[in-house]
Amino acid sequence: MSPEELELAPLPATDGATAPSGGDLARLFDVTVELSVEVGRTRMTLGQALSLGPGSVVALNRSAREPVDLLVNGKQVARGEVVVIDDDFGLRITEVNELDDESEGEGGDEPPAVPDVEAA
Repeated sequence: MSPEELELAPLPATDGATAPSGGDLARLFDVTVELSVEVGRTRMTLGQALSLGPGSVVALNRSAREPVDLLVNGKQVARGEVVVIDDDFGLRITEVNELDDESEGEGGDEPPAVPDVEAA
C-alpha cells in the first residue's frame, strides 16, 4: 500500500490549554523512563578516546557556571544546577522546556539527513 492510499482517522481537536483527564494519564504513571543529566559534550578522534586513562581530563563544551540539561529518554526536558545532598549528587531544576508541537513525537533533536539526488 502506498502512502497516498493510506487513510488515517482524524484526531479530535484540542485547544492545547486543557490537560487530559487524570484517568487518561493514570495508566502511564508506572511507565519507566530513563532520566540522565548531561554536564557537557565534546568531540575527539578515536585515537584520542583510546588514549584516555586514569587521571585523563576531558574538556567539555560547557562552562561550570552554566546550567546542566535534564534528559528524559535522551530528549532535553529541563535545565538545572547540580547540588550535593549528603554524599550524593542531585539536580535542582531551574527551568522546564515548553512543549513544542513540531518536536513532539520526534526521536531526536536533528532531522534525519537526506542525501542529495540529481534529477535524471
